[in-house]
Amino acid sequence: MMTSKITKKDITNLAFNQGSLGMEFSWNYERQMHIAFAMMMNHNLKKIYEGDEEGYRDALVRHVEFFNVTPQLAPFIGGVVTSMEEMKARGEVDGEAIASIKTALMGPLSGIGDSIFVGCLRVIAVGIGISLAQAGNIMGPILYFLLYNIPCFIVRYFGAHFGYNLGFNYLQKMQENGMMDKLLSAASILGVMVVGCMSKDMVWTTLNVELSRIGDEVTTLQSILDGIMPGLIGLGGTWLYYFLLKKKVNPVILIFGTMIIGVIGAYFGVLAG
Repeated sequence: MMTSKITKKDITNLAFNQGSLGMEFSWNYERQMHIAFAMMMNHNLKKIYEGDEEGYRDALVRHVEFFNVTPQLAPFIGGVVTSMEEMKARGEVDGEAIASIKTALMGPLSGIGDSIFVGCLRVIAVGIGISLAQAGNIMGPILYFLLYNIPCFIVRYFGAHFGYNLGFNYLQKMQENGMMDKLLSAASILGVMVVGCMSKDMVWTTLNVELSRIGDEVTTLQSILDGIMPGLIGLGGTWLYYFLLKKKVNPVILIFGTMIIGVIGAYFGVLAG
C-alpha cells in the first residue's frame, strides 16, 4: 500500500482554505478561477514536493492554467488532483495527464453544480428568505444564509475527501492494471470536447450581414455559417486568440481590441447581439 504525505487534515484544509472559499474573488476573463485554484492547492503541493523545488514550481505553473467550475465542487477536483500530484511526484503520471483530468471534470461538474446550487438550492433559499422577510420576520435573511450555505459546506468537505480517496484508491489500481493510459486518453478526448463546447457557448458573435432578401425571407451570412457548422464563428475566434496568445500578444490588448471591434461592428450594423 502506497504511503501518503497528505493527511485528512490537509484535505479538510483544501476544502475550506482561502483559495477554495475565494474561488470567484480573483476571477478574470483570461483564465477565470486559476489563481484561486492554485492557492487552494498550494499547501498540499508544498508537502508533496518537499525538497523538490523544481517539481513544486512546475506544479504551480500547471495549476494557473484556465480553470472554471461551480465553486462548491472545486474541492472535489482539488482532491482528485492532489492524489494525481502524488503520483506525479513518484513518476507514475505526467503533468499533461493531470491537466487532462482537470479539463475533463470541469464541464460535467459545472453542469451538475450550476443546476443544483444556482438553479435550485439558491432559488429555494431566496424564496423562503424573502417570504419571511416580507412578513417582517428577522429569520428571513438568517434562514436564507443557513439553507444555502450549510449544504454548500457539506458538499465541499465530503467532496474534497471523496475526490482524494477516489484518486488515491482507484487511480493507483488503474495504474497497476494498465487502465491508466485508457483513462487518460478518454479524459483527453473529453477535455477537447469541453473546450470545443466552451468555444461555442462563451463566444457570442452574430454577423448581421444580409446576402439576399425575398419577401420576408432574409438570408444572412450568419445563417449560412450556422448551416455549415453551428458555433463556427466562436470556434474560429477561439483559434485566432489562441494563435495570437502563442505569438505572445498581451491579453489586455486582445480584450481592448475585442471591445473596439465590437463597438465598431455594432455601429455599422455588421455585428448584432
